Amino acid sequence: MILKSIELADYRNYDCLSLQFDKGTNILYGDNAQGKTNILEAIYVAATTKSHRGSKDREIVNFDKEEAHIRTYLDREGIETRVDMHLRKSKSKGIAIDGQKIKKAADLLGLCNVVFFSPEDLGIIKNGPAERRRFVDMELCQLDSFYLYNLNHYNKIINQRNKLLKDMYLNPDLKETLGIWDMQLVSFGEKIIERRRIFAEQLNEIIYDIHKRLSGGREELTIQYEPDVEIEDFEKKLAAGQERDIRAKMTSVGPHRDDFSFMIGNVDIRKYGSQGQQRTAALSLKLSEIELVKKITKDNPVLLLDDVLSELDSNRQNYLLNSIGDIQTIITCTGLEEFVNHRFEIDRVYRVSEGSVVCMNNERSSDEIHTEQESENERA
Repeated sequence: MILKSIELADYRNYDCLSLQFDKGTNILYGDNAQGKTNILEAIYVAATTKSHRGSKDREIVNFDKEEAHIRTYLDREGIETRVDMHLRKSKSKGIAIDGQKIKKAADLLGLCNVVFFSPEDLGIIKNGPAERRRFVDMELCQLDSFYLYNLNHYNKIINQRNKLLKDMYLNPDLKETLGIWDMQLVSFGEKIIERRRIFAEQLNEIIYDIHKRLSGGREELTIQYEPDVEIEDFEKKLAAGQERDIRAKMTSVGPHRDDFSFMIGNVDIRKYGSQGQQRTAALSLKLSEIELVKKITKDNPVLLLDDVLSELDSNRQNYLLNSIGDIQTIITCTGLEEFVNHRFEIDRVYRVSEGSVVCMNNERSSDEIHTEQESENERA
């Protein structure tokens, strides 16, 4: 799958923007806070319906406007697909594929798989379990429509059950209806637990070799799924914790409390790993995500790298850049030095400044672009 182009209207700091992408490596460079990440975010939203930042639609729409639009053109083996997304501050988003409106996000997910890597992702290992669950959920929702269906229903039931637990404080008779929600929670929750376990196994098949190479053969990394409750115990533990849930007014058992550990030997690097080990593991995780998408979908994802090279040392930079291969990649950065210094092939370069995006090359080499940037820096 290739992302041919994107058009934005009233999206964050872009009133109107149209970009064409090369099937190889595309660079968006410029100073911080100019709008580079907004473009990557828009691509991610167009592919997954969600912001990688967790932003709501009302936060994405230009401050002075009520609506925003994203249009992308995709190409798979010569067949073009157009995706239109209509974001509104006060209503749910509208999505159309080739002019036909769709009712469910599941009809869009998987059409264009994207892997997003930002400096914040380097904290997946050391931060709290919610961030690790979010990583797993976002990837599985792209790869597995059944998982998306089960997760959406599970989250709705959790919200309904928690509301009921709060309402019971004033109306204890509502306890009689709690069992109805519990049955549904267990039904959808069991499917989530099973799929997450398989996902961890699939990642382990890939991440072991990647991490060993990335660490120079010194470390062997494994991912361990830590379900809050096992499938066979879910119904029993939910029932046993009912009184506790009523007092706390929240659901205390279920996959919404799952976690994943990252082990080097017998050491849990979430807690005891060095910063370097945690960063290397996060990079291994993202590279494994790329390979897993390729393995499951038999297609390349679009790789989005948001200023991540500045957070990696030269060895990790080299490994990442050399791992991209034939994957379409869109990279944001503040300068081109890291690519030129690594003799990295650049296919298209855009300069981003205050919401304005200018194509810097059609035929010019990366050396010529680098020379022009140096001249600009000297004049500044």
